[in-house]
Amino acid sequence: MMNNNFVNESPFLRTSRLFPKDLDQLAVEITRSYIDIANAVNFRIISIFAVNAPSITGEAWYLTNQRQNTLRQIFVFTSTAPITHNIKVNSLTQFVRAFGTYTDGTNSYGLIYGTNVSFNGQISFYITATQIVFVVNGAAPAMSSTLGGIIDLEWLTQV
Repeated sequence: MMNNNFVNESPFLRTSRLFPKDLDQLAVEITRSYIDIANAVNFRIISIFAVNAPSITGEAWYLTNQRQNTLRQIFVFTSTAPITHNIKVNSLTQFVRAFGTYTDGTNSYGLIYGTNVSFNGQISFYITATQIVFVVNGAAPAMSSTLGGIIDLEWLTQV
């Protein structure tokens, strides 16, 4: 049995279109073309990674029957002191992605998200209602105080 109730439309643009010579039909076809282009552009992930302000990712999440969007914000750091994130956390806020990297000046390392437990040789982090908190294991490579690292947080919102 085929299910035609799809949520996931693909942002696809056909590569050719035949435009009619009749002006009334041409107007209809140009309008359809514009709508197709606008939908394809608006249904893609937006590649803006901004520091100091959230940006819309372009993702659409349907955890319930209502569309939820995600916001993204980048945090740059040069130490493992807690970072105040200024994200309005409420009952509707749910972090869907959180990841990051840092450097010791020579090599790059990944940060482990989602735990307040120390991992041997690793730096991890977790998110509170107000801060990004680092958990540093003593055997972890030292962070460069000039280059530091970045964290990407993405969360669901009703915006």
